[in-house]
Amino acid sequence: MRTRKIALLGSTGSIGTQTLDVVSHDEHIEVVGLSAHRNIDLLEEQIKKYHPKVVCVMDETKAQELSRRMASQNLAVEVTCGMEGLIAVATLEEAEVVVTAVVGMIGLLPTLEAIKKGKIIALANKETLVTAGDLVMETAKAYNVPILPVDSEHSAIFQCLRGNSHQTVSRLILTASGGPFRDYTKDMLQNVTVEAALKHPNWSMGSKITIDSASLMNKGLEVIEAKHLFDVSLSQIDVVVHKESIIHSMVEYIDGSTIAQLGMPDMRHPIAYALYYPERTMTSYIPKLDFTKMSNLSFEAPKKDLFPCLQLAYDALEIGGTMPAVLNAANEVAVEAFLQREISFLQIPEMIHEVMNRHICISKPSLEEILEIDKWARVYSRQEVAKL
Repeated sequence: MRTRKIALLGSTGSIGTQTLDVVSHDEHIEVVGLSAHRNIDLLEEQIKKYHPKVVCVMDETKAQELSRRMASQNLAVEVTCGMEGLIAVATLEEAEVVVTAVVGMIGLLPTLEAIKKGKIIALANKETLVTAGDLVMETAKAYNVPILPVDSEHSAIFQCLRGNSHQTVSRLILTASGGPFRDYTKDMLQNVTVEAALKHPNWSMGSKITIDSASLMNKGLEVIEAKHLFDVSLSQIDVVVHKESIIHSMVEYIDGSTIAQLGMPDMRHPIAYALYYPERTMTSYIPKLDFTKMSNLSFEAPKKDLFPCLQLAYDALEIGGTMPAVLNAANEVAVEAFLQREISFLQIPEMIHEVMNRHICISKPSLEEILEIDKWARVYSRQEVAKL
């Protein structure tokens, strides 16, 4: 097996560390680039273990500190910073695959630049397609670059579609765990704490995506992603709550057959699938399903009245243009405000709805317009936080 060289954006986050765990089990994957936001202690450990050529730290002060550390230890690695550094890692000549595991809008520009350099994109950054899905997919098509989904749901659909004609697809069915509050009433949701929201019943994830899971915004963002990744209409994408997180998503075909992808709730499955695609490889380090111990697989409709973020995402996708970018930016600000205890859990969708209502949508935006609208939405959202 030939060695595959990868650059990993967001190496100190949840997906990033799990990606490196997959890498550590296979000598045929070489890491040539890494990036982190500001966790240079963990990044330093990763540099010593994986020996990348270039790393990026988004925080300039932390980047300078890491550079001094590397020099004092005579470690031959180039330390860059900011967006320029992130793009440098994403466009490394040696990298064949770029894993985009950063959180937020920050992933858009390096992903686009990596596509233009012909890199295979292993996409774990939802916001890239949510904010600029049409632009990103058109660019990928123009440069003949595959975008391989790393999200467990989209990886599941990607696998279920293999070998079948696009014209035979009836529905994509995204499964959702429902989050920690799936059995709550409206009254119970009034007083949920940050700590409770961060306790996901099935998955181990970063704080932002965990809150998104609790509000069902995560599933809404995945609906928008699915539309762009798989070129289907909004009416062909459904969401079903599946508490056990064993079925990661399904594809229903026009003949009534439904194909599902099953596995333990372990992100290393979809990560490994993307890294080795189109092949499969032995992953003995990942636990396998034991069907004799599974007594029940349950399904129910999502409670959009209690978790309106999901409907807001459907609305943004139906409107199109810059509205999904506004949805995403407002949500990022709202989630951060909730984590900082500045707003309540139920105020998250209220804030997003207010910002969306204030936005005058641009139907076919350029990259510059998307970036400007993103800035506007963040400023307006912070003003709304200050009022609450």
